[in-house]
Amino acid sequence: MAKRANWLARFRKWEASGVLIALVVLCLVLAFMAPAFLSQYNLSVVARQASFVGLVALGQTLVLLIGGIDLSVGAIAGLSAIVGSLMLTQTGINPYLVLPLTAFFGMLLGSINGFFVAVLRLNPFIVTLASWEIFAGMTLLITRGVPIRPLGESFRIFGQGSILGVPVPVVIFLAAGAILTFVLARTRFGRNVYAIGGNKEAAELVGIRTARVEFLVFGLAGLFAALAGILYASRMDSGQPSVGEGWLMGAITAAIIGGTSLKGGQGTIVGTVLGALLMAVLANGIVLMNVSGYWERIIVGAVVLIAILVDLLRRR
Repeated sequence: MAKRANWLARFRKWEASGVLIALVVLCLVLAFMAPAFLSQYNLSVVARQASFVGLVALGQTLVLLIGGIDLSVGAIAGLSAIVGSLMLTQTGINPYLVLPLTAFFGMLLGSINGFFVAVLRLNPFIVTLASWEIFAGMTLLITRGVPIRPLGESFRIFGQGSILGVPVPVVIFLAAGAILTFVLARTRFGRNVYAIGGNKEAAELVGIRTARVEFLVFGLAGLFAALAGILYASRMDSGQPSVGEGWLMGAITAAIIGGTSLKGGQGTIVGTVLGALLMAVLANGIVLMNVSGYWERIIVGAVVLIAILVDLLRRR
């Protein structure tokens, strides 16, 4: 009994315990109300959709952990998807090189944010708001609003294929989540991220090179956003100028309801993964229940407010 009580106490203290319970309850309700929810095809759709926003949310979680925010991730995803699509259609590059090259390009874009925030000490909200407009404008300037297609049969495997029955984007999302979980828990970089988010001045006093960590964090946020963008382009067999629109809200929501604090220094990657799954299941449930799609944005906004309130109460 004592061990069980100890386990329950630790579970309640876990930042992501609430979202896990909510996810299980929501799945049970949908399974009862809409039997199609448990079909293999539908679960595949939910998992695949969660992976795109989830990848962006992984990078956003790192930024939130250091006490910052990145409003440009959606625009980075869109611009990177277009650049990756141009690589395929204009240069004839090997499709297997497009993913790492596009991810590197996204990291460069994120590093621009990192330079202004970490080196020049500018406010991350203002910096990323400006870069969001710049990157989104560049996307429209390059494409003139016209999709780039087709991307080729050999490239569609990344967005449409599967490994042992699991969609490739889901495999990449879960692998990235596992790697980040290890990095944050077992490496000096991870400890430094939490230290900066907890108290940046104290972190500097003990010798942590905060500028270097912040610079790398924003670079990684760009990398994950770009990876999500090019995977989505592969899924659609088209580089759409609209790729990434709406992902910002979903990414921040997934991180917050997963237990990541807006004030920094608290949160887990596992919580973000669960948060992304919860949002995908919620959106899927709205479709299956024939609820007007206009309600989705209202519900998501309400979920964010509730999550922020819970975070505030927990920190008190």
